[in-house]
Amino acid sequence: MTSTQPPVSSILDDLAECRPWQEDFYRQLHQHPELSHQEHETASAVATRLRDNGFEVTEGIGGTGVVGRLRNGDGPCVLLRADMDALPVEEATGLPYASTATAPNASSGSAEQVPVMHACGHDVHVTCLLGAAELLARHQDAWSGTLITLFQPAEELGDGARRMVDDGLAGVVGAVDVAMAQHVLPGVAGTVGTRAGAVLSAADSMRVTVHGRGAHGSMPQAAVDPVVLAAMIVVRLQGVVSREVAPTNPAVLTVGSIHAGTKSNVIGDHAVLELNVRTYDEQTRSTVLDAIRRIVVAECQASRSPAEPEFELYDRFPPTVNDAEATARVHAAFADHFGENVGELPLQSASEDFSDVPTALGVPYTYWGIGGTDPDTYRAAVVAGTVDSDIPVNHSPYFAPVMQPTLDTGTSALVVAALAWLGR
Repeated sequence: MTSTQPPVSSILDDLAECRPWQEDFYRQLHQHPELSHQEHETASAVATRLRDNGFEVTEGIGGTGVVGRLRNGDGPCVLLRADMDALPVEEATGLPYASTATAPNASSGSAEQVPVMHACGHDVHVTCLLGAAELLARHQDAWSGTLITLFQPAEELGDGARRMVDDGLAGVVGAVDVAMAQHVLPGVAGTVGTRAGAVLSAADSMRVTVHGRGAHGSMPQAAVDPVVLAAMIVVRLQGVVSREVAPTNPAVLTVGSIHAGTKSNVIGDHAVLELNVRTYDEQTRSTVLDAIRRIVVAECQASRSPAEPEFELYDRFPPTVNDAEATARVHAAFADHFGENVGELPLQSASEDFSDVPTALGVPYTYWGIGGTDPDTYRAAVVAGTVDSDIPVNHSPYFAPVMQPTLDTGTSALVVAALAWLGR
C-alpha cells in the first residue's frame, strides 16, 4: 500500500490555523448542549460552517440531521460521521465553560425540565469533523473523489441513524464506498485505537410485566405474589450468560429495575422488570433474548400467574462490527501518521447506532476510538491501579475530555482516514 504521508502532511500543516476557531466552537457547543432530536442550534451552526467551506448542504434529514457533500473530481466517495446530541445529565466538571442548560426531556414523554450536558463527547466529534471538513476543503489539490460529512441526531436514543436512513439518506449521499466514525473515550489523549471485527455491543432493553393476584399481606395464601415471582425470575436469569452462552462469547444481562406493590402489608397484582442485554453477534443476541422469554413464561406458570407475561423491547442498538479490510487500511494510515500512538482498541461493552448507516447503504465501515484523558493523569491512575475509580467515563457528570491534544488528534484522524481512500 502506498503511504498517505505526503498529502496528510501538507493538509495538516494548516491544523494550527484551525485550532483557535475549533477550540472556541467546542467551548460554545459544550456550554450549549441539546438533547436528542432537539439539536436545532447545533445543526444550524454545523450547516453554516459547511456552507462556508463550499459544501453542498442538506438539512433536516431525520429531523435535525445535516449532510455536507464536497465533490472534487473522480474517485471514491468517503462518508465521515459525527453524532450531535447530549444527555440529561447535570454537569459537575467545574469547567469555566460547563453547561448550565436545561431542556424538556421529550424522549421520556415528559415536559419536565432536566439538566443537559455533553457527557459523552459528541461535542468533540462534531468539532473534529468540522475541522477535518475545512482542512480537506482547503487542500482539494491533495485528494480526489467525494467527501460526505454526516452529522447525526439522537445517537443516545439509538434511532437517529435509522431516522436519517428512513428519511431518504441514500438519495442524498449517493453511492458511497466506505463509512467511518470515531468516539472519544477514557484513555491517553493523543492516542488512537482501531479494532477489526466486533468493537461495540448490540444493546436491547426489555420491559417485562408479570401478573399476580393481590391480597392482604397477612393472607398470602389468597394471593399470587408478583414480588416473589419477580425475585425468582431475577435469580434464574443469572444463569443465562453463565450456562447458556459459550465462555468465548461475551454477553451481559442486567436487571436494572423492579417495580411492584404500593405498601408493606399489601400484596400487589403485578410487577415490572426492566432488563438490559449486551451481545456482540446475532446468534448470541437471539440466544439470550429467547432465554429471557422462556424463563419468564416458565416462572409465571410455576407461580400460577393468572395472565400471560408481557414483553416490550425498546432502545435497541445494532452491533458495531468493523470491516477487516477497511480497518486494516485505516490502521496502516494511522501508523504512518501517529506512529507509536496507535494501538488496538479494546472490545467495548457500550453500544451505538452508527452501523445502521453503512448497513443500509450496503458499504463497509470502520469505527475507532481516540483518548481524551490528560496523559499524566491517566498514566498515574494506571500505575496506582485506580483507573476505574479515578478516570471519569462517558455519561459521567465529570466526563470532560482535555481540549488538546484531543481535538487535534480527532481532526487529524479523520483527515488521515479519509485520505487513505481519497489521497492522490
